[in-house]
Amino acid sequence: MSGTARVGPPPAPPSVDEVREALGRVQDPEIRRPVTELGMVRDVEVVPGAPGGGATVRVGLLLTTSGCPLKDRLTEDTTREVGALAGVDRVEVDLGVMDDAGRAALKDVLRGGRPAREVPFSRPGSLTRVVAVASGKGGVGKSSVTVNLAAAMAADGLRVGVLDADVHGFSVPRMLGVQHAPTQIDDMIVPPVAHGVKVVSIGMFTPGNTPVVWRGPMLHRTLEQFLTDVHWGDLDVLLLDLPPGTGDIAISVAQLLPGAELLVVTTPQAAAAEVAERAGTLARQTKQAVAGVVENMSWLETPDGGRLEVFGRGGGQAVVDRLGEVLRARVTLLAQVPLDVRVREGGDEGVPLVLSAPDAPAARALREVARALSGPRGLAGRPLGLTPVRRAG
Repeated sequence: MSGTARVGPPPAPPSVDEVREALGRVQDPEIRRPVTELGMVRDVEVVPGAPGGGATVRVGLLLTTSGCPLKDRLTEDTTREVGALAGVDRVEVDLGVMDDAGRAALKDVLRGGRPAREVPFSRPGSLTRVVAVASGKGGVGKSSVTVNLAAAMAADGLRVGVLDADVHGFSVPRMLGVQHAPTQIDDMIVPPVAHGVKVVSIGMFTPGNTPVVWRGPMLHRTLEQFLTDVHWGDLDVLLLDLPPGTGDIAISVAQLLPGAELLVVTTPQAAAAEVAERAGTLARQTKQAVAGVVENMSWLETPDGGRLEVFGRGGGQAVVDRLGEVLRARVTLLAQVPLDVRVREGGDEGVPLVLSAPDAPAARALREVARALSGPRGLAGRPLGLTPVRRAG
């Protein structure tokens, strides 16, 4: 005789309430909240098995759209959590689609009572730190810095979003390895998640490699829609990858997100530093703070342990000194990031360097910047809306 005989009666089948409790551990992969909170559980049925056998549990789930790209994962997670209950032999998941009333109720839940068309990050008391990554010119690695900072922050447990605001030169989806388009719930956009980072880019809405040929008003409208119609959820940090220079998008960011801070990216080259100063001094006109300066491509480490300063030296410090004078405030050089071919390779493959080679010198420098920008959220310095009570006597 082989195997182990079951001693005693088989476990009783779970109750419907126990199944629903298990479903509370199943999260929508995109919205990242339990399906029970989102009104996605249509019904639950527990069918007892034959004597000596386990029960079959049938779960009806409602998808936000029929083409939900992650429905297989949702089915797998549901099967795993419900199947782990004592007394369950089989789990059957039936997927349906929300009707108009269900989608309207879901949007109300996600907005948390906020009106539509509101920029949540500009509300008084918002605890999300908004950092706009800027540069004076293209080619300094601004987007690479942005995606590596986002991935590093998410790896540290923060809730992070990236808005690719470089409408004409979008590159963030590829660099983060985004595999599918956002899900749309009527006029609400649910951003895809890659490496724990929520991402939105105009590149997700254009066919193929079609160029975007828009002028100022359309650029402003696009940025506004990404801030109002996208369900970002409760973020610790929102990073915006700005286009180079001081054009329409930079001005729109200042209008729509007056509390945003600028992170200026430059290279050691004098010409790059000069134009980076212009991007930074925009903060004086828009009354924005400068979070700091990152000098990218600072040097190339040679096989003998030396440093080859391909783009010269001193550009980052020059930007810091000049911005400090112009803004009459302390500006910090947050890091000097060495050249590493794996940064480019990671951007092509969709895996940021801070994840693929976390001990590389460039990855360590970028993680230091990420941690400098992701201090703990708190209420220090924020109004609480409390009114002192006068006591009689």
